[in-house]
Amino acid sequence: MEMVFVVLIGAVAAVLANRNIAVFNDGLRPIVSEHIEGNLKRRELGLTAFAMSFGLVIGFGIPFTLSASIILIHSILLGTDIIGLVTPKNKWGTPVAALVGGLYGWGLLAGLEGFVKLFEHLPVNFLEPLGEVGAPVVVTFMAFPSLAVAMQFGVKKGVLTFVVAALIRQLAIFVNTSELIKIGGNVVNLNQEGMALIVGMIFLFGYAMKEKPAEGASIDLASVFSDKVKAIRKNVVFFMVIGGLIAGATNLLILAGDPISLNLLAEGKQTDAGIAAAARAIGFIPLVASTAIATGVYSPVGFTLVFVVGLFSPNVWVAVIIGALVILTEVVLLSSIARFLDKYPGIRNSGENIRNAMTKLLEVALLIGGANAANAIAPGFGFFFIAGFYLLNEVAGRPIVRMAIGPVGAIAVGIIANILVLIGIMAPPA
Repeated sequence: MEMVFVVLIGAVAAVLANRNIAVFNDGLRPIVSEHIEGNLKRRELGLTAFAMSFGLVIGFGIPFTLSASIILIHSILLGTDIIGLVTPKNKWGTPVAALVGGLYGWGLLAGLEGFVKLFEHLPVNFLEPLGEVGAPVVVTFMAFPSLAVAMQFGVKKGVLTFVVAALIRQLAIFVNTSELIKIGGNVVNLNQEGMALIVGMIFLFGYAMKEKPAEGASIDLASVFSDKVKAIRKNVVFFMVIGGLIAGATNLLILAGDPISLNLLAEGKQTDAGIAAAARAIGFIPLVASTAIATGVYSPVGFTLVFVVGLFSPNVWVAVIIGALVILTEVVLLSSIARFLDKYPGIRNSGENIRNAMTKLLEVALLIGGANAANAIAPGFGFFFIAGFYLLNEVAGRPIVRMAIGPVGAIAVGIIANILVLIGIMAPPA
């Protein structure tokens, strides 16, 4: 069943990209729109998709997938973006995209099992230390609303948000250790990071809703881009299919929508992973809705609520049905969401700030996690390698995105450690 879900997700996502209906990479949507309008040739579109997504697949999606033995959605959908857009959009190109996309999904899951077995035979099995890459992400994720507030509304408000969120986190710890909350004699433990995250999001949207549009500046997005909204609605069945498949795969715990929930799932914290996925989904609604309305190109995961559905559903088939209905509701409400975003431009503008805040936070957290993982694999040398790798990458003009330095560096240290043990320069771990 797991293999069927992954293969179908790969095939359907590749077809959606090939037909210019939906792409996962947010930055690709405006470029696909340019191609639809005749301003960009298919070959140039394919090359652009490859340039924008290949590095993220190798440097971001695959390392996380290996570190937790759970497929990060970026591994599949960034790859199917490339597959769908590189193949021609014609009567033979679309079936080829579906076939290659399905094989790509199969290869990811089959290869994942093979990789795990391969690691067990290495002199230095660094699969477990790789889990350290994502460890700081879960804890530091609660800080992103504070950073988004600071970027959009000023440092003072950002600091205030951070301080209050930090206090709430410590209060949640106190409540848990004191066993103050009980239901039917059972102690209820609050997730401290989740509580801090909720408070930060309340501050962010509270400030955003106070920001009123300038006189005569409001634009009815739904009216201006009505043709593009209609194009998205026309393909709603496709979105329901892939939405249901992704929700089902998430329920089977073989798929995660972001590094935070992936690491929580790896620790067996499914409820916490659902809360983190919900917070991320709420934060991304302005970004996904705005780019979809403006370009007529949707995301195969919609507002990412399908991951929340998968994590909280009682079984896989309920997840499939609710996932399909949720993405249907998203598409139907797209015009209403556009009008709401016009009414509160601060919320619409917060989408980009939320994305940038998450990116900056992940850059720092993954660098720390990568350094810790590398040092666990090869004490001393690990810290040295990650520091040098990061600085040399900066001097070289960042050919590798900052977010990928930690995960890629940790994998490189693992490979180097095995080579050093094989040639006798380094002692094998005890």
